[in-house]
Amino acid sequence: MASVSYGPEAIVLVLAAAGAAGLGFTLPVTLAIVVLLAVLIASYRQVIAAFPDGGGAYAVAKTRLGHRTSLVAAASLIVDYVLNVAVSLAAGVAALTSAFPGLLPYTVEICLVVLVGVTALNLYGIRESARAFMIPTIVFVAGILAVIVGGLVRSEPASVATGAPVAIDAHTIGVLLLLKAFSSGCAALTGVEAIANAVPSFAAPKVRRAQRAEVALGVLLGVMLIGLATLIEKFEVRPIEGTTVLSQLTEAALGHGIGYYVVQFATVILLALAANTSYGGLPTLTKILADDNCLPHRFAVASPRQVYRFGVLTLGASAAVLLVAAGGNMNALVPLFAIGVFVGFTIAQTGMVRHWLATRGAGWRWRIALNGFGAVLTFVAAIVTTVMKFHDGAWLIVVVLPLLVLAMERIRKTYSRIEGCRGAGCVPAAPTASGTAIVVPVSEVSELSREALSAALSLGTDVEAVHVCLPGENMTVFTKEWEAWHPEVPLVLLEDSDASVGGPVARYVRDNFAGRRKVVVIAEVEPPAGWHRVLPSHRSDELKRVLRRMPDTVVCHLRVQTA
Repeated sequence: MASVSYGPEAIVLVLAAAGAAGLGFTLPVTLAIVVLLAVLIASYRQVIAAFPDGGGAYAVAKTRLGHRTSLVAAASLIVDYVLNVAVSLAAGVAALTSAFPGLLPYTVEICLVVLVGVTALNLYGIRESARAFMIPTIVFVAGILAVIVGGLVRSEPASVATGAPVAIDAHTIGVLLLLKAFSSGCAALTGVEAIANAVPSFAAPKVRRAQRAEVALGVLLGVMLIGLATLIEKFEVRPIEGTTVLSQLTEAALGHGIGYYVVQFATVILLALAANTSYGGLPTLTKILADDNCLPHRFAVASPRQVYRFGVLTLGASAAVLLVAAGGNMNALVPLFAIGVFVGFTIAQTGMVRHWLATRGAGWRWRIALNGFGAVLTFVAAIVTTVMKFHDGAWLIVVVLPLLVLAMERIRKTYSRIEGCRGAGCVPAAPTASGTAIVVPVSEVSELSREALSAALSLGTDVEAVHVCLPGENMTVFTKEWEAWHPEVPLVLLEDSDASVGGPVARYVRDNFAGRRKVVVIAEVEPPAGWHRVLPSHRSDELKRVLRRMPDTVVCHLRVQTA
């Protein structure tokens, strides 16, 4: 729904280059987009019926088109989720600065503050509620319909927004200009696939309710797009610096009174909610990909509040980079949006053709025709959008999508090798005990050393203490203290050859206990407060880092609490 706040503006921004004559094509271009919308709605009703467990393009591709194609679908979804946050927040702040122009110089700062707030709420575990979403959505849709009706019944605008026109290079009307306007306006189609991704969220009967919601979405979105395009031509709206096209239309239809501010605030809230939906979608998608060994498994780890924090933080950080790079400019981000969407659309429709060919259920021939037609249309739209917007930033998506697929493929292959080393899937031999050598690095004669040796002696009897002789250290003093203590544990002195503790200890363990299991006990005082963690020398971290790379070596980290 929220895409009507930036989709029509993207069309106007292109057609305005041809002046009033170019703006006269706003409605025809919008009608072409609505035709594509109708095909997509019909096609995704089939996806909902065939894949009631949700997952959208990724589920279709994984089942019908193979693993690699499913990774392309997943990569396009990841890009779309990130761009949805960036575009929605930039569009929401644009609506806010249109109502309050004094905030315009702080666009990037406002975007980042809202982004941090949304990210923090999702880290805390705020879950969206259908009722919470319902009210602002109803207000927004009612407001847009009021703008359309109010504008249609007026013979002249109630109020006219003033400001400097956006600087645009002049062009004549031609096929390339119209194709560019079409590709820009296709950003309004983002979100059509969302219902197919979330079929399990519906109440029973899930499929029927999801299909009805898909149709309702298509009808409302189509009506709003056509209505706003009609008003753009009627009031001859042009892009103005610091004022959105939707703001101009609202002012022309309702005046600059309470109705104007209601629509603007509803737009801001709905766009914030639109951004928030990515925080429900992307972490879930990355969790699925992590379970499929295509992303690091930490993306599948949930916090006590059942939040996939790594997915949430990755989404927030990526959106922040885009917002800063674009200067919070909505129109700089919109050209990037539609490419990934149409890649997902094309994969989903192609997968559905394969699905109907495999199942050959009732009406499979006309279903193949529908999904095949949809696949051709969205493929052409993806090519047109990429070509027309390549120099406006679309090259970034062309580069990022293959890199994401390559990265996920590499991760999957790495996990396959790890699985082979684990020997999972077979019955292992019975566990057997082996001789264990226990090594305790000590830096001084102290209570900490006593705790470490006591822990080592409780694990076994073959215990050795090692001490690394650091430059400038008086070894005579340490040796006398050790002999005076006489802990009944042999002491080995190691020369410091590389200004580190980890290297000498690791070499000693490796060279002297071949074929045996090695246990290294490292004792450390636990700092009493969080900031105190920066105070120790962190030699224990150096030891752990080096020893963890050694085979047949167990590192025991003993933390001694302060009184």
